Amino acid sequence: MLQEINDDNFEKFVNKLYKDKPILVDFWAPWCAPCQSLSILLEDIFSEYNDKALIFKFNVDNNPKNSSKYGIRSIPTMIFFKNGEKKDIHIGIASKDEIRKKLDALIVQ
Repeated sequence: MLQEINDDNFEKFVNKLYKDKPILVDFWAPWCAPCQSLSILLEDIFSEYNDKALIFKFNVDNNPKNSSKYGIRSIPTMIFFKNGEKKDIHIGIASKDEIRKKLDALIVQ
């Protein structure tokens, strides 16, 4: 199951604890149907990449600080981080292959 992060621990998880691994943060909300579909894909990808990359969920309704900081205007939005820096972004639904390609590109960096 994907771990949920929030405004209080976002910096800790994304920029400090795990900055050596690629991190995908899924900005979502419970009422968002496409977010629910994406969540199923992300669970599968998480099980494949659990030793190479991390995936966190971030509820935009409950956490306005980082939603605003990263300019989230549409959900789902996925932001890919490496070494504490935003490296890529995808707005909307993506296929498993598209997500894998983005993660793989960060793993080899």
